[in-house]
Amino acid sequence: MKTDTTAASTCTGPRRGRPRSEAAEQAIFAAVEELMAGGTTLPELTIEGIATAAGVGKATIYRRWPNKEALLIDMVSRLEAPVPETTGGTVRDDLIAMVEYMRIRGLAKRSRWVLRAALGQMHSWPELHAAYRERVILPRRMMAREVVRRGVAAGELRSDLDEELLADLLLGPILARTVLWEDSDLDDPGLPVRMVDALLQGLGGPLWRPAQV
Repeated sequence: MKTDTTAASTCTGPRRGRPRSEAAEQAIFAAVEELMAGGTTLPELTIEGIATAAGVGKATIYRRWPNKEALLIDMVSRLEAPVPETTGGTVRDDLIAMVEYMRIRGLAKRSRWVLRAALGQMHSWPELHAAYRERVILPRRMMAREVVRRGVAAGELRSDLDEELLADLLLGPILARTVLWEDSDLDDPGLPVRMVDALLQGLGGPLWRPAQV
């Protein structure tokens, strides 16, 4: 398989050229979904095939994305919900918002087969996976670490554990349900609150108190 060694960097760089046409972009994204629905794998997708399926010229695609990898990472990242803003309130509130974000994302992955298929195949395509990690995964990790740091500083989380471990302990359970358990209880809107409160009872620092019901 021929790969572009600059895919990871070009996927995340600024895009230049003519103003975008939303209709053309939607046609291109729809074409990728249609091709994948027909059994085309990510390595088999070509700019020529996508352009033909979308009813646009190759130049229309290249004006927006420097290569196929950039197009694919843009499409997949757009299917992802934006990372929630921290509220600046309690760490519990921010943790619940983060877990809720992961819950909704898991439901979307179940319902959007193209997202599930793309993410599954991406792990065997190092350049594309590296770009996805930089564009989608790392912002989530940065937000988690920020919440953890604030929780430790406020005495709401234990200070004797490093922030990476704390982040993994806090987000690991919801990730297990979204990634490993196809029949997990993600459709339960009360799951984030139950999960965070259960975790904080074991991870809470000296100043943490249970939420008043």
